[in-house]
Amino acid sequence: AIAMKLGIAPFHLWLPETLQGINIKTGLILSTWQKLAPMSLLIQMSSATNLHLLMLLGLTSTLLGGWGGINQTQTRKIMAFSSIAHLGWMASILNLSPNLTLFNFLLYITMTSTLFMTLLTLNTKNMTEMTTFWSKSPTLSALSLLLLLSLSGLPPLTGFLPKWLIAQELIKQDLILFTLIILMSSLLSLFFYLRLTYTLSLTLAPNLSFFPLPWTAHKKNFMAPMITS
Repeated sequence: AIAMKLGIAPFHLWLPETLQGINIKTGLILSTWQKLAPMSLLIQMSSATNLHLLMLLGLTSTLLGGWGGINQTQTRKIMAFSSIAHLGWMASILNLSPNLTLFNFLLYITMTSTLFMTLLTLNTKNMTEMTTFWSKSPTLSALSLLLLLSLSGLPPLTGFLPKWLIAQELIKQDLILFTLIILMSSLLSLFFYLRLTYTLSLTLAPNLSFFPLPWTAHKKNFMAPMITS
């Protein structure tokens, strides 16, 4: 029940469609504030949970979260699959180090809240609208770029630290194969984060200012002789 509330795979099917069907402000609350209570309860129950079950849920979440976000163009769906992938990392280490899970969760809440606020300020709903970021607000565009790279886990940004610490803890427990698989699965998430950063930083919206008059005006001028005759 807690896994379904958080959106951990394979109980995640409701999250992408729900997040896509609501506005950005409500999506911010659903992705951050609504996860506080179930995550707190899960951390308190960490000693009583099954290690292998949590590792299976964590690996499934990172794989499905990364795979599901690859072909998405709607920003809210991308954030939903990003949430699923991040929760997979938290679930993987929950039984071994609850404090590390809490640290990862707090960083996720901070970065996700900031990114949602940026999307809300610039009123962006899909990747096409991200091409107008630089013309609207260069400062928020630079902030969004750093947030996306940080959420992807690229060093030396903040999002790299929890993944590095989780990988170290898993290796200490002789879970080398599991660590390798979960690190490889994070490359799927890295792909769609880099696609977002490419759209944001290297793609510009078309400039249609060279058209002096809209098409409707030409249409009226063309029909005028026919009407007068």
